[in-house]
Amino acid sequence: MKWQGRRTSRNIEDRRGGPSGRRVGRSGAAQGIGGIGLIAVLAIGYFLGVDVSPLLDGSTTGGTQVERNAPMSQAEQEAGQFVAVVLADTEEIWTQVLREQANTTYRAPQLVLFSGSTSSACGGADGASGPFYCPPDRKAYLDTEFFNVLRNRLGAGGDFAAAYVVAHEVAHHVQNDLGILPRANQMRAGASEAESNRISVQIELQADCFSGVWAHYAEARLGVIERGDLAEALNAARQIGDDTLQRNAGRHPNPHTFTHGTSDQRERWFKRGYDSGQMNQCDTFNASRL
Repeated sequence: MKWQGRRTSRNIEDRRGGPSGRRVGRSGAAQGIGGIGLIAVLAIGYFLGVDVSPLLDGSTTGGTQVERNAPMSQAEQEAGQFVAVVLADTEEIWTQVLREQANTTYRAPQLVLFSGSTSSACGGADGASGPFYCPPDRKAYLDTEFFNVLRNRLGAGGDFAAAYVVAHEVAHHVQNDLGILPRANQMRAGASEAESNRISVQIELQADCFSGVWAHYAEARLGVIERGDLAEALNAARQIGDDTLQRNAGRHPNPHTFTHGTSDQRERWFKRGYDSGQMNQCDTFNASRL
C-alpha cells in the first residue's frame, strides 16, 4: 500500500504512553507467556468471545498490573503514522460513497491509539479487547501492537492487512451512523444466545463487506493499492475467521459460538464489497446465504 508521505487524519487521539494509555506488564500467572504471546492469546479470546484465563498458566486473578512509562519506539511511531494515513483515506472515500450511494453526509469518527489499557464509553479496554468500535462515544480503539499479533501470531502480515483492520472498525462507525448497528444491537438484546450470535455474525460480515467497498475506491480513486495488497486483506480475513481461530486454539469449531463469521464468509463478503464497490451488495441481514 502506498502510504508514506501522504495526508494524515486529524481525528487521531494518541494515548500511547500517556496516563490513560499506559504500557502495562503483568506479574503473576500470566507472566509465563509474556509479550506478544500474551496478546495473541487475548486476541483469540476477543475474536471467539471465550474466557481465555485457562490458557494463561492458570488464573490471572493473582496477577498485578505494573506500569512501565516507556517512550514510543520508532516502530510504534511508524504504526501511528500509518493508521493516520489509512484513516484519512477512509474519510475521503466514505465522504464520497455515502453522498453518492446513501444521500447522506459522513461524520468521521475519532480513532484512539493506546498501549496496554485505556478507557472508553463502552468500559475499560486492554489487550483482551482487540480493536473495537464504541458507539456511545463514536470512537474506534486500537492497540497498534495488534498489528504484530496479526503478522507474527495469526499469519496475516502486510500493511494492507493492517489497513483492513482499521477499515473494518471504521465500517462499524458507518453502520452506526446509518442506524444499522443500533437496530441490530436492539434485536440482539432480546434474542437467545444463538440468535444473538447469528446477528453478531451479520454485523461483522457487513463490516467486512463495507471494508471491501472502501478498498474498491481506495484503488479506483486514490490509486494507493499495490500488487499483493488484496491478497493480504483476504488472507487477514481468513486468518481471523471464527473456525480458523478455534482450530488454532486447539478447539473443534462450534458454529453456534461463532460471532464474527467463518474464514470463508469473511473473505467472501470482503471480496463482494471490493468487486462491486456498492453498499447495497452488503445486506447481510437479508441475504439468503451468509
